[in-house]
Amino acid sequence: MTIKLNQLSKLTQKNTFIKFKILILLCLLYTGFSSAQITNDISHEEAFTAILAAKKEAEKSKVVVNIAIVDAGANLKGFIRMDESFLGSIDVAIKKAKTARFFNIDTGKLGELTQPGGIIYNIELSNDGLITFPGGVPIKNKKGKIIGAIGVSGGTIEQDRAIAIAGAKSILE
Repeated sequence: MTIKLNQLSKLTQKNTFIKFKILILLCLLYTGFSSAQITNDISHEEAFTAILAAKKEAEKSKVVVNIAIVDAGANLKGFIRMDESFLGSIDVAIKKAKTARFFNIDTGKLGELTQPGGIIYNIELSNDGLITFPGGVPIKNKKGKIIGAIGVSGGTIEQDRAIAIAGAKSILE
């Protein structure tokens, strides 16, 4: 009787070990696939290029701003707060970039649709707050695919938009 219990115990341990190895293998495979960069995602080099181009445009316009870049999943990829820019504009720049990516549209154009009587009035109350005035622009790659977005805040809405467009276009050069 003790021999059979001993054999059964070894068999159970062996099966448990095999199941454990399979579980580890599945976890490794899943982690590898889920953490792979999306092929239509902005690279950190492109994000850096866009930030520097936007900063250069801001300096040319003599305005200090916050500049945010989000990736294709609307996750913050890069950010710069120019010296003496408004602290309150940090969140606005990030939300402009996210809004532009969530809807794949210039935030100024989205704002036109969100006015009272507009087809998506009050949408800015969704997604933990959206920004529906100019300064957020989708970023496209050379194939025309949206790979992220840029948001700029701190100047006038016209300045913010021009700076964002300069940043977005910079990766196409």
